[in-house]
Amino acid sequence: MARPPAIVQGREAFARQKWREAYAQLSAADSEPPLEPADLERLATAAYLVGEEAHATTIWTRAHHQLIEQGNVERAARWGFWLSLSLLLGGEMARSTGWLARSQRLLKHREDACVEQGYGLIVTGLLAMGKGNTESAGANFEQALALAEQFGDPDLLALGLLSRGQSLIQSRKSAEGVARLDEAMVAVTAGEVSPVLAGIIYCAVILTCQRIFDLRRAREWTTQLDAWCASQPDLVPYRGQCLVHRSEILQLQGDWPDALAEVMKARDHLADRSEAVVGRACYQQGELHRLRGEFAQANEMYREAGRNGCEPQPGVSLLRLAEGKLDAAAAAIRGVADPAGSLQGPGAGASRPKLLGPYVEILIATGDLDTARAVADELTRIATAFDAPFLLATSAQATGAVLFAEGKMKAALALLREAWAIWQQLGTPYESARVRVLIGRVCQRLDDHETARMHFDAAHSVFGQLGAAPDLVELERLMATRGAGPFSALTDREREVLSLVAAGETNRQIATAVGISEHTVARHLSNIFDKLGVTSRTAASTFAHKHKLV
Repeated sequence: MARPPAIVQGREAFARQKWREAYAQLSAADSEPPLEPADLERLATAAYLVGEEAHATTIWTRAHHQLIEQGNVERAARWGFWLSLSLLLGGEMARSTGWLARSQRLLKHREDACVEQGYGLIVTGLLAMGKGNTESAGANFEQALALAEQFGDPDLLALGLLSRGQSLIQSRKSAEGVARLDEAMVAVTAGEVSPVLAGIIYCAVILTCQRIFDLRRAREWTTQLDAWCASQPDLVPYRGQCLVHRSEILQLQGDWPDALAEVMKARDHLADRSEAVVGRACYQQGELHRLRGEFAQANEMYREAGRNGCEPQPGVSLLRLAEGKLDAAAAAIRGVADPAGSLQGPGAGASRPKLLGPYVEILIATGDLDTARAVADELTRIATAFDAPFLLATSAQATGAVLFAEGKMKAALALLREAWAIWQQLGTPYESARVRVLIGRVCQRLDDHETARMHFDAAHSVFGQLGAAPDLVELERLMATRGAGPFSALTDREREVLSLVAAGETNRQIATAVGISEHTVARHLSNIFDKLGVTSRTAASTFAHKHKLV
């Protein structure tokens, strides 16, 4: 029995959502005579869905011109608007506005409304929103939603809901905005939206959730969309920047191997894209290498991020901290955080909250508790304004760490337990383990050794499972020194600093004598107090005299 022609096989594969087979068969059929517009649309869609975006753009352009030749200007305008949208999302502003103007011109003499006009309103609204004109953008999106409902177009409805949700969030109406994002995602996971739009809507929703620190919503929709995609193994729904977002979510979930695989795929996919997006992927890969203790690889990725226009903070500063280069860590993060102000600078705006938690950690490490307290207070104000669990946990942990460094154990314990509860609710094992180490240290200072050991053991297990080598080494050092007695817990440098404290030297005098900065002296003192279970220079001096260090 003769096989059906390639064009028939391609149509059948397309109907079964066998995208790779449809792409192969329709490509084979696209010779002489060339495909008609309906089959060109199928071919372009299949190409896009298997990751052949450049070819898809070429085919959609052909379909657009053929539709004009056949007098179907509405359908031609629809694909023109789609090309405008896809180019806008890819950062090609000039080509995007060109296709928008071309498609609007095709429809300008229509007296009656048509659904295609709605797609033009979406692109026009996105351009307005990009310029900060949220009121104008919102009006465009509302008109697009009205056309979607009038003509029963599910793709336009989902795009309108997504775009209107984003504009509401940009106008600080987050509750209304996320409700529309959720409605758009319900349409995606219910299969009501074309596969081409599914990945675009998901990526936009995840990006928006990250901007408002709504980790729980981002994770929930990721799980739902993964289940939907599982029924279409040929589908490539996640592209470049979206893969970076997914890597960040997988990292927070504790799936570091898959997070690394996703971000490496993103770098491959983004090889010929804009530098800023490539830099974001490099930064995320650097973060994963740092957490795993692969410091050389992390350093190289942060350098690549910087070369591609992405600010590699706070990752670089945290890497220097892990390497024991405290002064370098403090200088690097101050250079970004201190001059940021509230409106401009690399550490300003939406990126600032992500910077402040690490900044507090580094300030505590260098002994600058006054600044650490001020930064923690700023983070608390931001977290309260956002009312996002992720930021509330980060804020509680930062303030708890400052209180611990200040010797206020009971107050520190209450906040650290609050942070731990939120991290558990969010399902973030690494963050939960890190705060449990802090809880254990506080309990140790309160002479609750059994509870301290419980938290240390639990954190040790998580760090081991994740492959968090630096945290594991530090925790094992902490656990070993705790059992060996306070004197053996001190390093040679800490004994030297303690002897000078007991001799009545100031931090400035100690810094000069030892050849280190005052911040490093303060950090050594914090470690000494922690290891000896004391909260003052007087008590530490008494210990030094007792053990004949002076």
